[in-house]
Amino acid sequence: MHRQIDQMLAWTAEREAKPEAGKPYLTERDGILALNFDVMSVQSEMYIDRPDELVISYTRAMMSFLLLQPVPKRIAMIGLGGGSLAKYCYRYLPSSEIKVIEISPDVIALRNEFAIPADDARFQVVSGDGILWVADTRWQPDVLILDGFDTGGLPEQLASQRFYDDCFVSLADQGILVANLWGGYPHYEEYLERIHNSFAGAVIVVDSEKSVNKVVIAVKNSAFPPSVSEIRQHANLLGLTHTLNFQAKCNKLIRALPGR
Repeated sequence: MHRQIDQMLAWTAEREAKPEAGKPYLTERDGILALNFDVMSVQSEMYIDRPDELVISYTRAMMSFLLLQPVPKRIAMIGLGGGSLAKYCYRYLPSSEIKVIEISPDVIALRNEFAIPADDARFQVVSGDGILWVADTRWQPDVLILDGFDTGGLPEQLASQRFYDDCFVSLADQGILVANLWGGYPHYEEYLERIHNSFAGAVIVVDSEKSVNKVVIAVKNSAFPPSVSEIRQHANLLGLTHTLNFQAKCNKLIRALPGR
């Protein structure tokens, strides 16, 4: 009888330890806390002792937008995940207002686990649909970051022509769109073409190291391609206050400029 009870208790514990299907869950290994939707992919990672650093290479590549606009007034993000980009911007861009739109309350519920700042005068996590927010907002961010992946990858609605058109309209004049796309995804070229259509071809694609992720940077109503000398000046400026290697990012961005 005691053996049967012990077996039942062990079975119950094992069942409760398994993540609920479709819901985000946490794993920890070698000092890194990860956000997962399934066993096949990692959505976000954080060094437990250095929560504001960017662990995954594509997140570091996405910060290349600062080479075009080093001091954005307003930054909007579609997709919170583990808050890597949000935390980095909050710490290293102290004059920027940051608004993050996240559709999953289960993801938002884990914000404390990832040391995501509490809402304050310049930082806010909004529970809502990024598609509707972009279509209706009058906030007009200087930078709009798209990183809204779920269990199925990038939702089609977050890569439609209408959505990218709405992104263009929502941005402030001379605003910047920064989108994370999977280069190996069957619809990658189609999605990239849609961004080209919405932004009249003012698009730069930057590779991320050791990853199939492609970082797409598109600019609104601004001289294109951007000035190489200004990019280098911004890299020198950013190097004074940021931990990321903006000189390397500068060289990569310049090589990615159309016509080079």
